[in-house]
Amino acid sequence: MEKISPLWKVEDSDSQADTLRSLIDQADATVIGVGAGMPAADGFSYVGPRFEDNFADFIEKYHFYDMLQAFLAKFEDWSEYWAFESRFVLLNGIDQPEGKLYHHFQQFLENNHYEYTILNTNGDNTLEKAHFDKDRVFNYQGQFSRMQCSKFCTPVTYRDDDLIRKMVRDQRNMRVPEDLIPRCPNCGAPLEVNKRTDQGMVEDAEWHREEKNYHDFLDKWNGKKVLNLEIGVGHTTPWIIREPFWKMTKANPDAMYVMVNQKDYLIPDYLDGQKVRLNGDIAQVIGQL
Repeated sequence: MEKISPLWKVEDSDSQADTLRSLIDQADATVIGVGAGMPAADGFSYVGPRFEDNFADFIEKYHFYDMLQAFLAKFEDWSEYWAFESRFVLLNGIDQPEGKLYHHFQQFLENNHYEYTILNTNGDNTLEKAHFDKDRVFNYQGQFSRMQCSKFCTPVTYRDDDLIRKMVRDQRNMRVPEDLIPRCPNCGAPLEVNKRTDQGMVEDAEWHREEKNYHDFLDKWNGKKVLNLEIGVGHTTPWIIREPFWKMTKANPDAMYVMVNQKDYLIPDYLDGQKVRLNGDIAQVIGQL
């Protein structure tokens, strides 16, 4: 373990969970960034049987290598799009069960009365199903269980679980009936899954409420002993969690940055003295808190 700021004590322990627990205990507040590695560690993988068993026909046709590639793919038309997306939404949103790891993490944070907020880049329902306080969560990338106008005509999202189930039930040959394709009540364009792409995303009133709560939390604890904790973040969108966490840590000499990730991602030298890398299995590091 490298030398760190004297404001923080790193436990000399073989258990990375003990190290993380100690750092959270020492912090006045913890800002948590949750990436795709967290649900994967809880069994919600986008590869392997979970993908292959639910989307064999789409894999055969398009040779998709994982569920994320398929989720972002261009389909023949809206009928085929919703044949795939309705199954995806049901699996990763509406019918997604509560994860044991998420449940444990929620209980750990709440039972110890920690001050925390979560910046989440996963569109699934893992945090909701684990009963995290909605006022503490900012779902930056949208939510799979909600729909938005494909033309972005109005800042409103929609949820219709019954329609999603009907599309899954009634689809044939990788197509849903035309009359089931959801339409924007404002402009009539087809609806799509609420997600952020290069074209943008509909940010509705709930998104802006979450954004305000998140930034209010950052402002409240600005300059205090803050732990910026990154869990399972990849390198697809570093500008959402990783780079802002680096910037916040550097700007606050009392802050600490922790990366929980088995991959050896770069942590800049300018955070020397303010960084801790925990490279154990996320299921063990978080699950043993």
